Amino acid sequence: MAPRTWRRRGHGIAAMRRIARRTLPRAVFDFADGAAEDETTLRRNEDAFGRIALLPRPLQGAATRDLSLTLFGHAMSMPLAIGPTGLSGLFWPDGERAAGRAAAAAGVPFCLSHASVCTLEDFTTCGAHPRWMQVFVYRDRGFTWELAERAEAAGYDALVLTIDNQLTGNRERDLQNGFTIPPRFGPAGFARMAAKPGWLWRMRDEFSRLTFGNYVREGEDADMATLAARMNDLLDPSMNWDDVARLRRRWKGPLILKGIMHPDEARRACDEGVDGLIVSNHGGRQLDGAAATAEALPGIVTAVAGHVPVLVDGGIRRGIDVVRALALGATACLIARPQLWGLAVAGEAGVAHVLDLYRREIDRVMALSGLASLDEIDADILLDSRIAPDTGILAATRPAATRTDGDAR
Repeated sequence: MAPRTWRRRGHGIAAMRRIARRTLPRAVFDFADGAAEDETTLRRNEDAFGRIALLPRPLQGAATRDLSLTLFGHAMSMPLAIGPTGLSGLFWPDGERAAGRAAAAAGVPFCLSHASVCTLEDFTTCGAHPRWMQVFVYRDRGFTWELAERAEAAGYDALVLTIDNQLTGNRERDLQNGFTIPPRFGPAGFARMAAKPGWLWRMRDEFSRLTFGNYVREGEDADMATLAARMNDLLDPSMNWDDVARLRRRWKGPLILKGIMHPDEARRACDEGVDGLIVSNHGGRQLDGAAATAEALPGIVTAVAGHVPVLVDGGIRRGIDVVRALALGATACLIARPQLWGLAVAGEAGVAHVLDLYRREIDRVMALSGLASLDEIDADILLDSRIAPDTGILAATRPAATRTDGDAR
């Protein structure tokens, strides 16, 4: 699709999703778009944010708005980061670095997936900063420590330990589509690919290069299927707090736990010296039936009592959702699927467009609500805080992040 066309039609995140759906083969689109089993948690994430109503106060005056903040010692232009998404190179050639360049230009953090096509070392050449690295607790604990050491050597600014991946979720869209890693297409699949000539043309030289770069051993000639099997074999349901403590001792930079949904685990994380939390249910891709992140967020914020920043992902589809999350006590939000939709549509330019959509929508919501800075976004702008003050929302604060002057890039 010509740049003028997709930019004109891509007037919101939902529109970018529709364009991505028309751009990609069904199996590839569903790989990113789908979730586990009946996908109730996927829908619940979005619906929960949609049920939160704001009470604007336009007469407070907000002629200019400051969206910037500082998190883990790094300036951000707005309270948004790109979360980890595996196999971005399946959506656009060199997808991780394309998205990383867009994040760098927008002044927001980028978290590299453990399952990136490029290696964590190669990713650094795109200039993304701040950059975070995702790790798991593996059966081979030595590999967990190895990834952390590689991230430290490569200058990553934070480590994101994802804890809700003990087993691979039952993603039935992938099963129905016959999607495999590496992707294999039968006659019907090839016919569907041929119907997506733009994607097929730009990916024509990429299929042979697709791999899981961080899992390739030096001197090894392992194909993608072997590496995918290795990843699945490394997942470990026995992981526990002792593993978190051991990683905390080894990694000296900010350590962020992703997948926190229960207040008790949030309190324990603070006791273990974790520097930040991401309230996340893996976008509904793991445990179907889990609570929405917007529903879990207030309890987590109350539990940590201002000791560490609380971030949130899952269902953030509008700038107003970011404002809603901050009003519930979050410090910032992460997006995953939306940046993949932008990547599928136009690579780096598509991700940049998605980030600009969020920036403009956050700014517009703040202006219409009479909010001049992020510090002014609190539970007082929420309708529900007035009718249900015992929820803990009124006590929510956004800790360990500070506003900076101007647009930090």
